[in-house]
Amino acid sequence: MSRLESDGFFAADLVVLLLVCTGPLVRGFPSGLVTDSCGDMRPRHSGATPQTAPSPFTVTTGQRSYSLGEDVKVELLGPASTPFTGFLLEAREVGSQTPVGSFAIPAGGAQILTCSQNPNSAVSHSSGFTSSYIQVTWRSEPSRDMKSIQFRASFVQNFRTFWVDVMSPVLTFSNDSAVGPAGALSASRSTGTPTHNTANGNIQPARVARSARAGSAGSISSADCGVTKVCFSQPPRCDPAVDANCYFMSAMMLPGGAAVHYEMSGPVEGYVAFGFSDDQNMGNDDIYICGTESNGAVRVQHAFSSGRSAPQILTAANVYNITTSNQNSVISCSFTSTNTISTQRTSGFNQTYYLLFAHGSSRNGQIQFHSGTFVSTDKIDISHPAVIGKNAFPPIIKAHGSLMLIAWMTTGSLGMMVARYLKKMAKGEKLCNKDVWFVVHVGAMIVTVVATSIAFILVFSYAQDWAGGAHPVLGCLVMILSLIQPIGAMLRCGPQHHLRYLFNWSHFLNAVVIKAIAVAAIFTGLDLIDSTNAWLMKVMGGFLGWEALFYIMLEVHDWKIKHTESTPAQLESALVKGDGLLIALFFLGNFCFLVALLVGIGMS
Repeated sequence: MSRLESDGFFAADLVVLLLVCTGPLVRGFPSGLVTDSCGDMRPRHSGATPQTAPSPFTVTTGQRSYSLGEDVKVELLGPASTPFTGFLLEAREVGSQTPVGSFAIPAGGAQILTCSQNPNSAVSHSSGFTSSYIQVTWRSEPSRDMKSIQFRASFVQNFRTFWVDVMSPVLTFSNDSAVGPAGALSASRSTGTPTHNTANGNIQPARVARSARAGSAGSISSADCGVTKVCFSQPPRCDPAVDANCYFMSAMMLPGGAAVHYEMSGPVEGYVAFGFSDDQNMGNDDIYICGTESNGAVRVQHAFSSGRSAPQILTAANVYNITTSNQNSVISCSFTSTNTISTQRTSGFNQTYYLLFAHGSSRNGQIQFHSGTFVSTDKIDISHPAVIGKNAFPPIIKAHGSLMLIAWMTTGSLGMMVARYLKKMAKGEKLCNKDVWFVVHVGAMIVTVVATSIAFILVFSYAQDWAGGAHPVLGCLVMILSLIQPIGAMLRCGPQHHLRYLFNWSHFLNAVVIKAIAVAAIFTGLDLIDSTNAWLMKVMGGFLGWEALFYIMLEVHDWKIKHTESTPAQLESALVKGDGLLIALFFLGNFCFLVALLVGIGMS
């Protein structure tokens, strides 16, 4: 044998030897027939170990419970920029290693397997699979003693990069669904097919379900607030699962940081919405809306607001796994979005934003101007779980409320009482060539009108809108009638004029009307800033009751004195002393109520 032949045989032997030695290193399952992995769910990639870092891929369902024979939609999701090339999915009872139930034959890119001798009990990829999203259907076994289950998956990114045993939230067994022809009727029903983009830019169907459970679908709650998700609510720390009057939103960053699961609910017939903003005012905000259509259905919309005009509705792409509910006058939506938060000035999930929450009515599926809002106190990063407080009312709003209280519950009351009950006090004594009572009356009412005007200008320069329901309307009426009162007084006829009584009655009646509307405006204003325990409303009720009591006591005292047999001098003395004492006592209590309300406004 020549040297050349010898070298040739040696080279061939070397190639064969290398193939034999490296064979185990390249063992894999591009076809997806991974039944060897059914038990531990580990890919048989020799020499490679599972990743220990959090998986960028997730397993999600649109519900938190299931019933006998119910179809459950299961979604495997990854970042659009990082698709997975292989996967294995099973459903297992919590604490068990044996797959349960069966999967329907998936559409494209996947296949069903037999694991632990249970046909169709697992799903895996097929040849050439590459995607960041796939949806499959699982059905429970109607003859089993059902327990809580969890979906478990393994994801393969490449030969050496894979994650094992990625789990979905636990689904509890529920037997409260009505049985139908298929053996059971699902507690959630599909109402539409929104879309989202896969890594390849293809459109895939995403499940939309309306819960048949009461309230906020039973799945939206304050559980895990500050632990796994950011929560923002009004009243603070309320739980929408148990409190029908709770306005609530939450945001939970999913593993991998490429998607966020959102929830929102509120006791409205129209819509609830939340947004991300660079400031605490509306405008340039990234918004999600949960609103009712003209047919009563609920849908989720992604929008962007510019200034105070209606928000611009954006494309529905990249919003999926949507669940909606509209029951018992409570509307709720939960969904997952891979849309990056963007206010144009700031962009990204890991940035800080103010949270805005708004709610209002809708008309023929179109949202109307909000009837209520609240804003977070500070900017937050939704990747850091926390319980967020609403923003304190700005000083300009507190000043408005304080001025209105002082004007119509103290100085206005003083001016009205002096004019009616103390005209005879210091009779004959003049100040600026006018009776003392008249000077006190005019001075108190001037302070009242000036305080009302300043309060009106402050609030409208800040708000620049009519948000707040009846409160701004009542405030405008008070302002208009308050300006009419001094104008009418300056144009009045002389005391001896035969039509003087017309001025007296109109002046009196206008004052009573202003007082009544001002009190209503104060109550509606306090209701806007005191929605947690209503103690300000209770104090205001006591304030009003205190004033009504003394008006009654003053009228009774005057009537009693006038019907006693006394000389004019004695009558005047009794009226002045009695009325003066009652008014002094009234203002002592008035001051205490006023201080309590001012402190409450300052703390709001």
